[in-house]
Amino acid sequence: MSVDRRQLIVEAATKSFSLFGYKATTMDQVAKTANVGKGTIYTFFKNKEELFDEIISKLILEMKVAADEAIDENAPFIENVHRAIYRLLEFRKEHQLTIKLFQEKKEMGTPEVLDVVEKVENTILTFIKGKVQQAIEKGEIENCNPELTAFIMLKLYISLIFDWEKNHEPLEKNEIAELFERYLFKGLSN
Repeated sequence: MSVDRRQLIVEAATKSFSLFGYKATTMDQVAKTANVGKGTIYTFFKNKEELFDEIISKLILEMKVAADEAIDENAPFIENVHRAIYRLLEFRKEHQLTIKLFQEKKEMGTPEVLDVVEKVENTILTFIKGKVQQAIEKGEIENCNPELTAFIMLKLYISLIFDWEKNHEPLEKNEIAELFERYLFKGLSN
């Protein structure tokens, strides 16, 4: 049976990045964890950055799949956007790699990590923007700036899920959905 060394390396690197962050992960660690020689890594990846980029590309693809799976084509836009964004943010909270990366971004500001976090957020924004554009075309929502609307939606969700929890009891999923609908779609007036 042939062992897929490339896959072993990717898995070992994912584990190292998840445990130690980008900056503290070394190619020696990855080689040791994958049980391969350091030179073997370089037959597949020219450097740590290229290996990291491959892992992040895979992570972003997994996030897109998770968001798409949350969508119900028969449900209204507001319900779908809530389900998709909530799923993406749950994904971010559940995966050790994203948790570690956001922690490293905050604590150390490692340039490579800042780039990756921006890439992840841009992927989420592009996904939401596409759903907003579809809703406009279907007449489900008024014509608006899809990019700005996606940005506001994502930032509101992040605030309700992550920022609110710093000093308050976490909100339930249905509470977040109600707040999201009230502030973005109904407004505060009677």
